[in-house]
Amino acid sequence: MMKLKKTVVSIAVALATMALTSGSAFALGGASGAKLDYKVQGKIGEVVVNPYEIAPLTAVIRNGGYVLKDAQVRIVPKKGGQEIKYSVSNQHLMTYGGIPVFGMYPDYLNTVEVEYTRVDGSKVEKLNEDYKIYAAPVYTDPTGLSGQKSSMFETKVNKMSPEFSDRLYLVNNFLGKSGKGTRVLWNNPTGGALEWNYHPLNAVIDTSGDVRWYMFAQPIFDLGSIYNAGVMMGFRQNPDGALSWGFGQRYVKYDIMGREIFNRRLPDNYNDFSHSMYLSPNGNYFLRVASSNYKRPDGKNVRTVRDVIAEIDQSGVVIDEWRLFEILDPYRDVVLKTLDQGAVCLNIDPDAAGKTATAEELAMMDSSDQFGDIVGSGAGRNWVHVNSVYHDTEDDSIIISSRHQSASIKIGRDKKVKWILGSPEGWKGEFQKAILTPVDANGKKIKCENSTCEGDFDWTWTQHTSFKIDSKSKGDILYLSVFDNGDGRGMEQPAMPSMKYSRAVVYKIDQKNMTVQQVWEYGKERGNNWYSPVTSLTEYHTDKDSIFVYSATAGASYNVSGGFTSAPNPYLMEFKWGAKEPSVEIQLSNTTGYQAMPFSLKKAFSK
Repeated sequence: MMKLKKTVVSIAVALATMALTSGSAFALGGASGAKLDYKVQGKIGEVVVNPYEIAPLTAVIRNGGYVLKDAQVRIVPKKGGQEIKYSVSNQHLMTYGGIPVFGMYPDYLNTVEVEYTRVDGSKVEKLNEDYKIYAAPVYTDPTGLSGQKSSMFETKVNKMSPEFSDRLYLVNNFLGKSGKGTRVLWNNPTGGALEWNYHPLNAVIDTSGDVRWYMFAQPIFDLGSIYNAGVMMGFRQNPDGALSWGFGQRYVKYDIMGREIFNRRLPDNYNDFSHSMYLSPNGNYFLRVASSNYKRPDGKNVRTVRDVIAEIDQSGVVIDEWRLFEILDPYRDVVLKTLDQGAVCLNIDPDAAGKTATAEELAMMDSSDQFGDIVGSGAGRNWVHVNSVYHDTEDDSIIISSRHQSASIKIGRDKKVKWILGSPEGWKGEFQKAILTPVDANGKKIKCENSTCEGDFDWTWTQHTSFKIDSKSKGDILYLSVFDNGDGRGMEQPAMPSMKYSRAVVYKIDQKNMTVQQVWEYGKERGNNWYSPVTSLTEYHTDKDSIFVYSATAGASYNVSGGFTSAPNPYLMEFKWGAKEPSVEIQLSNTTGYQAMPFSLKKAFSK
């Protein structure tokens, strides 16, 4: 026994000697107050890569016990690449316990230049240092589908004007639906949209097309878990720089380093978040959800589908709700009869490409107990498919984009419809009075017959994102940006699929006189190659007086024999206000896009 004790002591002494002589970081314990030596690169603390587990291209250079102030960070670009440089507020230096590093290249030994002030008691030093930090290759879960060829989409920069060369773009895309994801769905009460379940593919790219951030979602996402699965959508960068979004039964907020601010279950009254989580200037979030248990007029209990807007405060308390099946007409089915059943949002069915639902088929469904994420009228089916919500604080109303009604609709706090931007066909009673009248630049009424108007004016069809442009709007005049996907244009399917096209469009709405003027459009001239059957975004950005456009499923094609003939190749574009041609055009390949948007580093790390 004595011999064994001597051996253990000898090993301990040897290890301690190695630690002292080599400078390696061995944690051997010791008396209280003993000095612990860490092997560090610079003059403060150790480097921790991916400190919060979900952002592998970030790191924190720990403060080493010092007080740090006035930090600046520069990621040295690859040859011909984009420089990332930003200041870090003192609040963020305290929050992260050191200097946050954002924008490293994957599978690369990055050079990170930092400037900062180090305070050690009464001693204050301004320091400049270089750090070498390796970031691993991009990794996302394999889906098991033949369409997945890599962990990340590829990019090609077709055009980049100098005034936009400092941009970063947040991209919200999807990988395929694996077998694991299809095993999770609701069944009590019947219906719902939980089977809508895809791997996330979220990244930030620079103007050279390089990935500079991506989300490693596994720590917070599980395709096989009812309460941790779904489709990650509705990304917005909040005024404090952090990101908010939702998926399935959750709505969350994280900063760009991956630090959790909140990760919450939906309030029990609701289920199936997707598409839109809008932060209002009033501080509340407007979430596109559904009712978790609605008793229909016929006495049947169902989960509804994409037809409720819930307003939730910062503490998670529900302030108000818009139950669209009680506000709108859930049995208006004129648009449903014209939809390409092969591409109903992301439930893409190649075998149904080009087919439409007949009146008899819809009537049969209406009289049945078939509920869920299926095209059909009445609560419990996908009759309205809201894909964006905007809170207009000028008159305390919401503006929604309804794909399956092909309309942008403004609804007041009193739950009354203020106006409808869309074809007048099929709207009954009081809704007819809310239809906006198309006019030209001189205010002259444009002649329209049913769903077709003279000249260049057109309604939007199965559109996405109806956003008010605040800085251009004033009083009763409201500017609205919309991505007009174009399926069922004119309330019909064209003779040939190649005739379909999408548009980014801006409207000028006179809310007092109930008129609408089309003031800008782009996309018709690009034809079918730019056509996005589903998803996408059009949005104004004040900082560069620009319109940002993401044609997110452009190039997707499929045929009635089954299977994609080509994967989507989204277009990411930015236009100066009123310009006919883009200042920025980046094409992504082999990826299904949802939305994208400029991302601000100044917001992320300044206070």
